[in-house]
Order: sequence, then C-alpha cells, then structure tokens
Amino acid sequence: MSYALKLLILVLLSALCVPAQTPAPDASGKPVVLQKNEAGQDDKAAVTRLLSDYARVFGKLDVQAILPYYLDPSMLIRPQGVAMMPTHAAMAATFAPLMEGLRVRGYARSEFTTLNMKRLSATTMLVSGVAVRYKADGQELERIGATYVLHKTEKGWKIAVSVRHDVENVVRLE
Repeated sequence: MSYALKLLILVLLSALCVPAQTPAPDASGKPVVLQKNEAGQDDKAAVTRLLSDYARVFGKLDVQAILPYYLDPSMLIRPQGVAMMPTHAAMAATFAPLMEGLRVRGYARSEFTTLNMKRLSATTMLVSGVAVRYKADGQELERIGATYVLHKTEKGWKIAVSVRHDVENVVRLE
C-alpha cells in the first residue's frame, strides 16, 4: 500500500472521530433539528456547488482565487508526492507551478463529469470523481481522478485533503 493511500486512510479515520456539532439555534433560540436526510441532501448540494464553483475558479489559473476553497491547513496528494500545506501561503507556493504547467499546455477550464459523495460525519464529507480539463479551443486536455475530504466550518464546506489519482480508481460511494 502506498504512503499516500495510507495517509488518506489515516485522515479519513481521524475524520470519523470528530464529534458531531450541535445544530445552530434559529431566531427563537431553539436548536434547528434537521432530519438526517434533509441535512445530508442540503450538504451534498452545497458540496456539489462548492466543487463546481471551485472547478470554474480553478480554470482562471489564479492561485489566490482558489485559496478560499481550502481549509487552512490542508493536504495535496498527487503522483509527484504529498504536500502538507499549513498555510494559504504554502498552498499558493504548491499550486503555482501546477497552474503554470497547465497554462503552458493550453489549459482553459475544468468540469466534473462524476461526483460520488458519502457523508462521514456532521462535519466531514468524502467526494470522489472525474474532472475533465479542456484547452481553450474546447479539445479535451485530460481526465483526472480526484478525491476530496471536505470539512464543514462556520463559513461552509472547505477542502481539507485533495487527492489526484487515476480515473479508473474513482471511489464508488452512495
């Protein structure tokens, strides 16, 4: 088993140990209690919007524009190795060469064609899918597998771990 896979498993196991948060109170001060299905569906819709928006913003190849989508700290696992990104400044330094390489190859935009999700806890979501990268002329540049661990903060969902992998290894979730 590769080091990156072991690290991802460790992150996932630690995420399962995060205690559930108490729902925020409504205007009357009473806690809002959502049915498990309702909360899960709302969160899945929010995560889908976040990742779709992230793909759109990533297409601009502006490192500063993608930083708000990530938790501070976060981790990036890709074929070249594991990057621990304790701050947004470290994240910018990690993503700048990646974006420059895409720019040189004629990259223009990305979109997700598949997003499989599983809620792990009230504050943790696992998402695995396929991202298609396109050139400016609309030709497909490449397809990549991407798996994310997202954490729900008071500001919404944020990417905590991003794993790039082969398309055929997209994780099948519920």
